Amino acid sequence: MPKGVPPAAPVGRWRAALILASVAVAVVAAAVGGWWYARESPPHQGPLVLISIDTLRADHLPAYGYTKVRTPAIDALAADGLVFERAYSHSPQTFPAHSSMLTGRLPFEHGVRDNVGYVLRDEEQTLAELLKNRGFATGAAVSSYVLRRETGIAQGFTFFDADLPAAAPESSVGAVQRDGAATAEAAERWIASQDNRRFFLFLHLYEPHKPYAPPGRFARYADYDGEIAYADEIVGRIMQSLKDRGLYDEATIMLVSDHGEGLGDHGEQEHGLFLYEESVRVPFIVKQPGSEGAGRRIAVPVQHIDIVPTLLDLVRAPIPSNLHGRSLRPLLDSGDGAIREQGIYAEAFYSRLHFGWSELYSLTDSQYRYIRAPREELYDLQRDPREQRNLAAERQQSAVAMRGAIDQLIAGRALEAPDAVSAADEERFAALGYIGSTRGGAPADASELRDPKDMRGVLEKYRAAVELASARRFPEAIEGLRAVVDAEPGMVDVWQQMGNLLLRSGRAEEAVAAYRTVVELRPRDANGLVAVAGALMRLRRVEDARANADLAVTIAEGADARARAAAHEAVVRVALVQKDVEAATRHAAAAQEADPTLPLPAFVRGRVLYEASDYEAALAAFEEAEAGLKDRTLQLAELQFYIGDTLARLDRYHEAEEHFRREIALFPQNLRAYSSLAMLYRASNRDRAAAQAVDDLVRVAPTPEGYALAARLWTIFGEKGRADAVRAAARERFRN
Repeated sequence: MPKGVPPAAPVGRWRAALILASVAVAVVAAAVGGWWYARESPPHQGPLVLISIDTLRADHLPAYGYTKVRTPAIDALAADGLVFERAYSHSPQTFPAHSSMLTGRLPFEHGVRDNVGYVLRDEEQTLAELLKNRGFATGAAVSSYVLRRETGIAQGFTFFDADLPAAAPESSVGAVQRDGAATAEAAERWIASQDNRRFFLFLHLYEPHKPYAPPGRFARYADYDGEIAYADEIVGRIMQSLKDRGLYDEATIMLVSDHGEGLGDHGEQEHGLFLYEESVRVPFIVKQPGSEGAGRRIAVPVQHIDIVPTLLDLVRAPIPSNLHGRSLRPLLDSGDGAIREQGIYAEAFYSRLHFGWSELYSLTDSQYRYIRAPREELYDLQRDPREQRNLAAERQQSAVAMRGAIDQLIAGRALEAPDAVSAADEERFAALGYIGSTRGGAPADASELRDPKDMRGVLEKYRAAVELASARRFPEAIEGLRAVVDAEPGMVDVWQQMGNLLLRSGRAEEAVAAYRTVVELRPRDANGLVAVAGALMRLRRVEDARANADLAVTIAEGADARARAAAHEAVVRVALVQKDVEAATRHAAAAQEADPTLPLPAFVRGRVLYEASDYEAALAAFEEAEAGLKDRTLQLAELQFYIGDTLARLDRYHEAEEHFRREIALFPQNLRAYSSLAMLYRASNRDRAAAQAVDDLVRVAPTPEGYALAARLWTIFGEKGRADAVRAAARERFRN
């Protein structure tokens, strides 16, 4: 029997099986009926616009009864369209949710289970591909690195704009984003370029995703609501653009979110851990051509995987047989239209993949939400919409039926354990001092894993430490992270973050130890070895760094392109210090082969020429590398520094200053860039600017290394008093 979506009603096992069978029949009947309908009805001819506002809770919009923020643009769209009062996501994470939204398939079908480590497979058919085959122009503009082209989400889009601000490779994927206004501007340019009204636009806004930083004009609202108000302003801009071009009235516009935000409900401030209403209920507003259906509200539960069949139905395109969502057209066309009931599936793998706790599954229908967890949960959403009273023990028949439906859905779809480390690699791990490096495999029985309900306090402590780190309160952040791993030593992400902060704080030996724990917990992930190599380079333990980088290359074989490229780049950087030009050149080529957007060969060539004092030729090579990074978000560490230093050696000081500043903006931990900038200012008699550069150096690197460099600069500048003051401050700071 084909795997369909489970029924809505919580009934006994035999009844559940009967309805599951009827769903398969209904899918076939709907497809046949849709084919005949397509022959008899004219297709939609105007634009199709899908707007996704990331992390937007439905119950924080006035259209859903909220009163603490104003959203005039979304209110107007709701007045012109239909409001689905109960719409749901299939995942509380951006990439899996959008993958379902744009393929019409559930996460265990399209295979994207988390924001990182997954790619939407080429064999998946996206809405853009299906509409392109029907003659639609297809364009997208996105605001987050999570949805970059390399994830596969761009499939089918002729135009896909993800021109995000340049960022350092170590930036978290969630932090790499662009202002929604810039994304809207890219979308408007594409709309203006269309000479046909049959186009599909996907617009993704990252507001109100954390970190919340609304423009000052929205300061009267709470930060999260201020970001919603800003997103509304951007939506209004797009609506006005459509109106100015005479496209609004004939357009079908869908406004939705990928998931919600915890905001402290059930103990989670952000999202990813739980599957309660605040995390998976999303706004869903549909405006049709003209005023058809304007102002209606629909209480029937709907879901992300209904979007693709709905839009295909509207343009009279065939609906692929592997889609188990429903066309919502009967509800759009008529106030008394009906669609078949369907249980709505969701999953949360964030806790499993990042912290080693149990994943969660849920099933939601018109009355209940069941959550499959080590301690199962059942809530009556009609009587208990805030999900405060767990009824699993009281209404066992309903819980058993819904658990069985989930089990049937995910049968054979369990998350695979990490690959085993080969005997040869295990020996190499042991030679490098990694004891117990075979840990990290998933338990055979998921019931052995911790229930996320019991661990939410630990997660919030981790997130609080990350907030402290963002505020540059590194010692407090490190202590917070250490308290977390003392209680939960298997939390890989926390060890990684702690290593990063220790390194930024100048505590490289401790960073090495933290990164080694990452490797032991996750031996098949080469990124841990790359981090160890980088920390060892800071300690000038070059041979040890090379051994770890070489092992990273071996482990990264078969991994994703970014991991392979990062491993080869680690070897390149060590080899350049060792003056092993052959190895640096070879691994640079391998890195570029893995990731063609990474112009590492030109960078290596520039470094070799720079060391040979051939600065004109070196500059040409560095500028070639810079040009190769033009359309790449993640930049190359030290490239801007070397361009600046080379220009300075060619007496092109004004140009050099610009590149030193770029390096600092991208990689604020590059102390040589601050030093070179300070010396450039001093040489050009800009003493105040030089002093500011030295102060900035100590501010971003309040470490023994940072203070020592600042004192050395003041000594070079002939200001012994200032040098002594810096040394005294260092002694006071590090007296313990």
